[in-house]
Parts: sequence; structure tokens; C-alpha cells
Amino acid sequence: MNESIQNEERTPSRKRDHVDLCVGEDVTFRGKTTGLEKYELLHNALPEMNPEDVDTRVTFLGKHSTLPLIINSMTGGYEEAERINRELAEVCQEIGIPLGLGSQRQAMESGRFHESWRVARRAAPSIPIFGNIGAPEIAKGVETGTIQKLVELIEADGFAVHLNPLQELMQPEGNPEFRGVLSGIERLARELPVPIIVKEVGAGLSADVVQRLLDVGVRHIDISGAGGTSWSGVELLRSPLRESDNPFWDWGIPTAEAVAEARPLCEEAGATLIASGGISSSRDVAISIALGANIAASARPMLQTLMAGGQQSLTHLLREWERHLRYMMFLVGAKTVAALRNAPLRRI
Repeated sequence: MNESIQNEERTPSRKRDHVDLCVGEDVTFRGKTTGLEKYELLHNALPEMNPEDVDTRVTFLGKHSTLPLIINSMTGGYEEAERINRELAEVCQEIGIPLGLGSQRQAMESGRFHESWRVARRAAPSIPIFGNIGAPEIAKGVETGTIQKLVELIEADGFAVHLNPLQELMQPEGNPEFRGVLSGIERLARELPVPIIVKEVGAGLSADVVQRLLDVGVRHIDISGAGGTSWSGVELLRSPLRESDNPFWDWGIPTAEAVAEARPLCEEAGATLIASGGISSSRDVAISIALGANIAASARPMLQTLMAGGQQSLTHLLREWERHLRYMMFLVGAKTVAALRNAPLRRI
């Protein structure tokens, strides 16, 4: 069996495994948290505003979002993913928030499941949507034209490159080859007609990495910190070794720490800072923005809600998050998300 046929069979199977494990198994960090729980917003008994004065809208990838929240990249590239991405997109369109799609590596290997990504734009014609590819593909020197075809496939407003050296290292069929990734990102930032987002997948971006990305022209940074889903843990559960005491399940930089360290660098460069990694409540959204993020992103809680209760449950959850975020902004006297970024925090 040649390599292309093997890849065509392996990639959909891996993607299905990822969704099944994220929905059905406990793949959260075991001994490390996001750090967001260590902060609280300072109550303002004189907000000098009314609740209806609160405006939760932000701009992301050149389009309006009703909330500072993204449903982050999850899946695509196998049969069931078409339904998942369609249902996620329909909910995002109804709420008016951005959607990230899962890695499009499989779309480069075969046209078999192109519809699993293409369906999102048909279901959500007006929201910001971005595509996604892994850093190892960038290290291989994938041509800008090939990435442009992935952008066109989903009519994307932006395109994400995910940095996942730990996941690739733990993945049974992983490819932890990262030499040349930064120069490839620089080329894409220069040549692609849509903005580049660079994101981790749950182990966090250090200040040094953030600065290097900014230096090559990246202006959308998703720190995807530790404390939520452990993608190392996901891959360890897929491994035939099933190691009981693996030191890498909890590897990474906590989300709160990563956001705080990236804030001054992104502000100086005029870059958008996205907080993800364990964002599982409206409180997490508010705290991460007060720490310095422009917008937050959540994935696994959204997928679990959709799979357990369907679109109605996910819509209900997002409306609840919206209401609670509005209340929090009122209670700290922040009329806008920009004002929330400067709301005082206290350690608890």
C-alpha cells in the first residue's frame, strides 16, 4: 500500500478517535489548571451605567462578532465531521460568533471529505470562519498556492497554523518535525491574502515564541494554554503503550500565565490576542479578557454540549454565557469589551 493511500485511511480514523475521546473520556489536565480560577473581577458598586448599555460586540478577521468568543478548531476530514461542522456552523451563524475548522491536512491528501469543511460556509454565510493546518505540513514546505486552495475550499476569512510539537511527539503516527516552521509561517503571513492565526493546541505559547511570531508578521496569536484538554493525554490514550505514569500529560504553560505574558507584546505590535485552553465558562471568558485577551475561544465544552444535547443545548449554553458576560461587564462598569480588558482583577 503506497503512502498516499495509507494517509487517506489513517487520517480520517485519527480524527474520529480524537472526537470520540474528547467527548467520551476524561482528557483534561490532571494536576495543572488554567490559572484563571486564581483571579476574580473586582466588584464595582457604582458602575454608572445600565445593563442595556453593555456592548459585547468585537471585530474579528474583519467581521463583527456579537460576543468575544470563538468556537475553536475541532474537526473535519471524515464522514461524521460533516454533520458536526454543519451543526456548529448553524449555531455560530444564529449567535453571530466566529468558527474555526479542524485541520485540513486530509483535504490535501484526498478530495473524499471536502464537504466536511465546505459545509460550514454554506451553513454560516456571514460569520468569520478560519481554516487550519498543522506546523509539520508547513515544515515540509507546502506551497502557498496549496494553502490558498484550502482557504478557497471554505471561503475562509483567515487561516490558522497550529503548533503542536508535544501532540505530534505523543501521537502514535505523529510527525514531530518542526525545523523550518517559522520561515514557512513568515512566507504565509506575507503571501496569503487572508490573515494568519498561529495557535497552540493546549500546551501554551511562551513570551519568546509570541515575540518570534510577531517578528515575522503574524498578527493573530492564540496562546491555547494548559489546563483544559490535554492533547498529549488524548494521544497517550490512543497509544498501544498506555503508559500509566507519563510525565507529559500535564506539560505546558497555564492559560492565565500565557495570556498575561503575551499581552504587552501583542499590544505593542497591534496584534489580536486569543485566549484558549480550558475556557469552559463565561467567567473564564471575562477573566481571560481582563488579563489581556481581545477574544476567547472554546472547543471541547462546545463539542460535548452539541453531542449530548444537540444544537438546542449548544444555543442555550451560548445564550447563557452571553447573559452572564453582560452581567459581569455591568458589575465592573465595563460598557465595551475594550473596557473589560482594563477592568481590575484581584488574586484569590
